[in-house]
Amino acid sequence: MGLKHAFNWWTWGLTIFAIYFSMHLLIIGSKRLPVGTTYAVFTGMGTAGTVIMEILVFNEPFRLGKILLIMLLLCGVFGLKTITPVADKEGGHS
Repeated sequence: MGLKHAFNWWTWGLTIFAIYFSMHLLIIGSKRLPVGTTYAVFTGMGTAGTVIMEILVFNEPFRLGKILLIMLLLCGVFGLKTITPVADKEGGHS
């Protein structure tokens, strides 16, 4: 969303910071969970956040079907997170 709506140095700076911060969180998550699970959580939460922000900030029309599908996506993401074992300090899985 930031790349589409950035128009001055402040909004570009905020967009660059948001990209850096999200990638940093992805790297931190990859240290504790398998990369596939981490990426699924990353993209699922990003998708949900983008849809919610479009509705709240950019006046995208509210559609119940879209919200239900986002909730289904989040259930899948949380399910993956729940059933994935956490890596121990030695790098293996518990």
